[in-house]
Amino acid sequence: MLRLKSVGRAGVVFFLVVGLLLALSLPVGAQTQLFTPYPGVSVTPGESLNYDIEVINTGSSIEYVTFEVVGLNEDWTYHLTADGRDINRLAVRPGESETVYLQVEVPLKIEKGEYDFRVVAKNRSGSESVLPITINVTEEGTYRTELTSDQPNLEGHGDSEFSYDAVLHNRTASEQRYSLSADAPKGWQVRFQSGGENVTSIRVEPNSTANITINVTPPENVTEGTYTIPVTAQTSGTSATLELEAVITGTFDLKLSTPDERFNFDITAGRSKVVELVLTNEGSAELNGITFSATPPANWTVEFEPEVVDVLAPGESTTVKAKVTASGNAIAGDYLVGIEAKTDEVSATGTFRATVKTSLLWGWIGVLVIVAVIVGVAYLFRKYGRR
Repeated sequence: MLRLKSVGRAGVVFFLVVGLLLALSLPVGAQTQLFTPYPGVSVTPGESLNYDIEVINTGSSIEYVTFEVVGLNEDWTYHLTADGRDINRLAVRPGESETVYLQVEVPLKIEKGEYDFRVVAKNRSGSESVLPITINVTEEGTYRTELTSDQPNLEGHGDSEFSYDAVLHNRTASEQRYSLSADAPKGWQVRFQSGGENVTSIRVEPNSTANITINVTPPENVTEGTYTIPVTAQTSGTSATLELEAVITGTFDLKLSTPDERFNFDITAGRSKVVELVLTNEGSAELNGITFSATPPANWTVEFEPEVVDVLAPGESTTVKAKVTASGNAIAGDYLVGIEAKTDEVSATGTFRATVKTSLLWGWIGVLVIVAVIVGVAYLFRKYGRR
C-alpha cells in the first residue's frame, strides 16, 4: 500500500516537471492587439482611405512593436504615421494603447471587387498580431478624362443665352492642362468660364475636378429647332467630349408703329383724339396676351381699344386704337405721350408728340369780344364825339 502511494507521487511529480518544461519551451503569446472600428469599407477608384489603428498592450511590460502591411499590390500606396511622422517602431506601456494612422491610396486603374490586406504588428519576441482589412471597390477604375453636365439640354427663344454647368474630371495620375473648344453651328458663339473668368484652357490636379460654365449664344436670325453643340476638353494624351443641346422655341420681336409712320398729332385742350397703333409680330413665335399702358402728361388720359390682343401670329399685324384725352387746362404747346405694348417675353414702345391748339370756341369768343369792343368804341365816338 505504501509502495503504491510512493509510485503515485513520483508519477505526479514527473508529469508536473514535464509540463513545466513544455510550457517553458513554448513561445510567449502575443501581448499586443490591433483595433480599428471600420475594417471593411466601400470606395471608388482613386480615393484615399484613412484608418485609425489602436495598438493595445495587454501585457505587464513595455512592448516594442514594428509594423508591416501585407497583401497590397505594388500599384497601391500607403503611409503609416504617428504624430505626423512616418514610423518604424512603436513603444506601448503595459495596460495602455497608442494610435497609428494608416493612409491607403486606391489606384485609379483598378477592377471592381474586394481587396484584402493585413496590418501585422510584431514584438521583439517574434509574436505577431494581425489586423485584417477589406476594401470593396464599387466600380471599374478608369485612367481617363470625363466631361459631364447634369443638364445638357436647355430650351429657350432665339434671344436667349444658354448657360450650362459642366464638371471636368481628371481621372489620370498626373496634372493635366486641358484646352477647351466647341464645334458650334455657324454663327453661334460659345464662351467658357471658370471662377468667373473667361478661359480657353484649364488645369486640373490628378483625380480632381473643375467646374466650368459654358455660355452659348445663338445668332440673331436663328430659326426654331434643336441644335447640338459638341464641347471638348483635350490634352495631348487624353480628352473628353460633351454634347450640349439647345432647343430654340422661336424669336420674340414686337414692333409698335402707326399707319403713316408718324408719331405726332394735334389735339385740342379738353378734347379727345383717337390715334391708330399698328402692332407687328416680327419674330418667329406667336405672341400671346399683348397688353397696353401709357405715360401721358398730368391730367391726361389714354384708353385702348381693344385692351388686350389675345394672339398675334408671326409676321402678322393688327390695329389698336388709343383714345387720348387732353387736360382741359392744357395750354398751347407740345406734350409727350408714351405708349407701351408688352407680353411676358417682349415689349415695344412709342413716344408721340401731341400739339395742343386753342379751342375754336375760345377763338370765336375772342372775336366776339373784339367786335364788342369795336362796337362800343364806335358808339362812344358817335355819342360824345360831337361834343
